[in-house]
Amino acid sequence: MRTALILLFLLALAAIPGSVLPQRNINIENVNRFAAEHPDLFPALDRLGGFDVYASPWFSAIYVLLFTSLVGCILPRLRDHLRALRAAPPPAPKRLDRLPRHAVLTDHDGDLARIAAALRGRRWRVAVRGDTVSAEKGYLKETGNLLFHLSLLGVLLGVGLGSWYGWHGNLLLVAGPENAYCNTLQQYAESELGHRVDAADLPPFCLELTDFTATFLPSGQPESFRAETIVEQGDRAPYRASFSVNDPLRLDGASVYLLGHGYAPILRYTDRNGVSQTSDEAFLSIDGNLTSEGVAAFPDVNLDPVTGARNPDLQVAFEGLYLPTAPDSPPFTRSMYPAERSPAVMLFAYRGNLGMDAGIPGSVYRLDQRQVSSGRLTQIGEGKLLRPGEKWTLDDGTSVEFLGTRQYVTISARYDPGERIVLISSALLLVGLMTSLFGRRRRVWFRLSPAPADTTTTGRSSLLEIGGLPRTEYAGFADEFDRLVAATRPDPATEEGTD
Repeated sequence: MRTALILLFLLALAAIPGSVLPQRNINIENVNRFAAEHPDLFPALDRLGGFDVYASPWFSAIYVLLFTSLVGCILPRLRDHLRALRAAPPPAPKRLDRLPRHAVLTDHDGDLARIAAALRGRRWRVAVRGDTVSAEKGYLKETGNLLFHLSLLGVLLGVGLGSWYGWHGNLLLVAGPENAYCNTLQQYAESELGHRVDAADLPPFCLELTDFTATFLPSGQPESFRAETIVEQGDRAPYRASFSVNDPLRLDGASVYLLGHGYAPILRYTDRNGVSQTSDEAFLSIDGNLTSEGVAAFPDVNLDPVTGARNPDLQVAFEGLYLPTAPDSPPFTRSMYPAERSPAVMLFAYRGNLGMDAGIPGSVYRLDQRQVSSGRLTQIGEGKLLRPGEKWTLDDGTSVEFLGTRQYVTISARYDPGERIVLISSALLLVGLMTSLFGRRRRVWFRLSPAPADTTTTGRSSLLEIGGLPRTEYAGFADEFDRLVAATRPDPATEEGTD
């Protein structure tokens, strides 16, 4: 048990990084933001599993050792408890007067059967041996204790099933039919499959975000969220479904959870040849008022009108800051409210080689600063604030127009075959914990002996000695013992004294 307590303490310490640091399986956006804000610290923490704490080898080693120790504790205790449930209450000790509670009734009628019946009526386990009655109560305390620890093993089993046969994937979904996604591994920004799951095992379904409703209090604090979707799954006709925080979308073989939301500005760029392209890339929120930053890249613009060849030095991108409620006057750096009351986008234009052809992974939410530093990508003029419907004409006659926004949601699709086992085990764990905390193990004994000759005034010739022992700390045992003493008197007037 000492080893189990030490390992439990270590497990609690090991879980602290999982609460302090963002976790990939919960919110990949926060992990990416942490990486951008702490470029030197992030690689070291990532190598240690700081952003996948609960799947890291060192965390797994601690809880495997903990539950191995737990099994070693449970098995002998379970054996002893089953033996105690089958055994009769122990015989009375020789000196009942040395027990914490003691009473003596003189001139008792000597009816032990009546005493045993009274005890059984109060749900005591009773054994009559000659001139003594032994009774015990409170076996549920140890039963609850064992149930609590067995439930922990059930939780481990459920987590293990989820680790082997479960899967999850996170992605950002922008509203609109052209942004609908289907459940394939390539669609997810971050995903993890169980050890026994292959990409081909993912259940087929497609999801389109049609609308998103968010309400906020006057202070800007979120009040409610709800996503409206169109679902296609199997042979069933497409149908509408909605889900919100703590109310996931239940599909066959998967559940879809709402993690967050934001805005995707719709920008239309018209190049030198009069060809227009539209971007609705999501901008990631950076504060509680949904001030959002992102990039709208146009790598395939300004093509040669004769050959159709693309000049990589004429690629265009706009780095921007979107404000759902922009202030009336500069600086335009922070939204005043999370809802779109006065939307505007602050854009900074760049022209040159975006670095997308190099095959080097990069963020779609930020420009490659290496291209900027090397001069291959240069900023065009100063920034420009655009409101819906406004256009900005650049130095070469090209233009960008702010058409409005689309909502987006960040969602997590997941399947966990062990979640029901974990739920049931957690409920039993609470039942076992409450039973263990409020159960009280105690014993009482009754012994008859001949009464002294000078005390037999009522025709009775027996003296009843009673002793009580609480097996655990129990402040109410004294009152319960007194009630038992009163219940064993044939007549209250026969009691000569108690100690």
